[in-house]
Amino acid sequence: MAVEAHSFQVHEPTTGLAARCEPILRGLPDWFGIESAIVHYVEVIESLPTLMVTSGADDIGFLSLKMRGPEAADAYVLGVLEPWHRKGVGRAMFAAGEGWLATQGVRFLQVKTVDPARECTYYAKSRRFYESIGFTKLETFPTLWDESNPCLQMIKTVERT
Repeated sequence: MAVEAHSFQVHEPTTGLAARCEPILRGLPDWFGIESAIVHYVEVIESLPTLMVTSGADDIGFLSLKMRGPEAADAYVLGVLEPWHRKGVGRAMFAAGEGWLATQGVRFLQVKTVDPARECTYYAKSRRFYESIGFTKLETFPTLWDESNPCLQMIKTVERT
């Protein structure tokens, strides 16, 4: 699927979007290739505030947010279909998510991804994207997920408007 125009819309966070997010997760096997993880994410997404990104009638990306306290949140799970990478979707999705989080009193946002200790082209792209929107590497948890997938925690300050 080639993306001709960069026309998309980021929708306000809402719950109950698991069924719409699952095809996006399954459409990104280089990032989400573990079936048990997909099943877990789908279960959790249902109750999380989730921003859906659409192009016309098509769902092309999502960002599910999880509160970690009154002033901290987690970009818990997200995905943007590959034809839409580098088209501004992720950046717009995070900008909208952070704007909403600011209205909730959130000051800090974290995201977890695979640490560079595990060489992977796909996760290197993810880390570069996160850094480009202001995330900073905080800590590595070598066995949080499992030894073959060391977890890198990244954080940023949510700008208040």
